[in-house]
Amino acid sequence: MTDKPLLSRYLELHAARKTNGDERILAEYVWIGGSGEDLRSKTRTLSSAPKTVGDLPEWNFDGSPTGQAPGHDSGVIMQPRAIFRDPFRRGDHILVLCDCYTPGGEALEGNTRIIADEIFNKGLEHEPWFGLEQEYTLLKEGWPYGWPFHGYPGPQGPY
Repeated sequence: MTDKPLLSRYLELHAARKTNGDERILAEYVWIGGSGEDLRSKTRTLSSAPKTVGDLPEWNFDGSPTGQAPGHDSGVIMQPRAIFRDPFRRGDHILVLCDCYTPGGEALEGNTRIIADEIFNKGLEHEPWFGLEQEYTLLKEGWPYGWPFHGYPGPQGPY
């Protein structure tokens, strides 16, 4: 249950809105953590809203606590890849999705987007189409919804 008056109080804080011609925005840099199953982020204040992702500066973090770099050489560089309006802070604030690299420019082991990007960019003159598919299974009492209980449906065809 949401406490709307309490939520409203926090959404009205200065970080969630511009006042007095203030052009500064908050950019929440987001990256995939070392486990590959968690998201991490840190906030940077920018003097104005970027027009493109190329206008955003690279940033860094200590990768040893996230399991993305050894303790003796723990610098990790975040390269901005996409910008989205921040639905939490609202206003002109943004979320910045990032890829992670070593200071030498090598993609971190968990940075699988660089591999996908290389594949997707091959043969662009042929105008390839790419699609992502997500599948879900609805369960009822631990069994796929619509299936005979502890049985299997008929062969595919009329679906």
